[in-house]
Amino acid sequence: MFEGASIFVLVFLAVIVFYLLRAIRMVPQGYNYTVERFGRYIRTLHPGLGLIVPFIDRIGMKQNMMEQVLDVPSQEIITRDNAMVKVDGVIFYQIVDAPKAAYEVRNLEVAVINLVMTNIRTVMGSMDLDQLLSQRDEINVRLLNVVDQAAQPWGLKMTRIEIKDIAPPRDLVESMGRQMKAERDKRAAILEAEGLRQAAILKAEGEKQSVVLEAEGQKEAAFRAAEARERSAEAEAKATQMVSDAISKGNVQAINYFVANNYVKALEALADSPNQKVLMLPIDATSILGSIGGIAEIAREAFGGSGDTPQPKRKTPNI
Repeated sequence: MFEGASIFVLVFLAVIVFYLLRAIRMVPQGYNYTVERFGRYIRTLHPGLGLIVPFIDRIGMKQNMMEQVLDVPSQEIITRDNAMVKVDGVIFYQIVDAPKAAYEVRNLEVAVINLVMTNIRTVMGSMDLDQLLSQRDEINVRLLNVVDQAAQPWGLKMTRIEIKDIAPPRDLVESMGRQMKAERDKRAAILEAEGLRQAAILKAEGEKQSVVLEAEGQKEAAFRAAEARERSAEAEAKATQMVSDAISKGNVQAINYFVANNYVKALEALADSPNQKVLMLPIDATSILGSIGGIAEIAREAFGGSGDTPQPKRKTPNI
């Protein structure tokens, strides 16, 4: 009896251990397990220790709740302007509802890839080639909105969809290269023409400013010359008036001053002549001295000298 009781206890302990091993489930971080009872989903086990009813419940699907990445295979797409291009991409998605991801769709990854590929053809097929090459961000946004809405019944959240590569045919690439070169040549010609035009405008403005400044300078010089001539004429008129007054008062020296002044000016004109090499002066030196003496007498009288003192009279030389 003792041996039979020992065997029973051992069997009972083994059953309890086996039962506990079947009932306790360890769920790792980043995963969710679905629990099925007689083949029907009843609840979800979250990370940590979980308990199920042995032999009645079982673990159905083990879902990865972390963000996952899928590559979109390359495919050929015909654009709206009948250009054929090869396109591939990448998908970033996350399971937010484990029961839906487990029981609403079969083979989740294949479903997601096919969904994205069909929407790539739809979105990019409605655009021109130039739009495909220049508006890649807009394509990504449109794809994300469409695919995310379509994948919501599967318990998925599309975080990002990126177009990795757009490869046009070789002949189309060469044509685009020629077109780009022509556009650059056109822009270069336009910029060169604009530069020449601007240079011509600046040159004309500079010449205009130079002419204006030169005219201003000539105007100022003419004004100064006229003012100088006016002052010279005033001085000449004043001198002539003084000589005339002196003559009218009977001062013979004034006549000598007038004649000597004109005489000296005539000599200066002869001396300054560019063709004059030798100057012949058939004149009497005493006559010049007498004229200069007359000039000195007038100067003394004009500046308040001894004008009232009688001076010895000189015989006026004949010039």
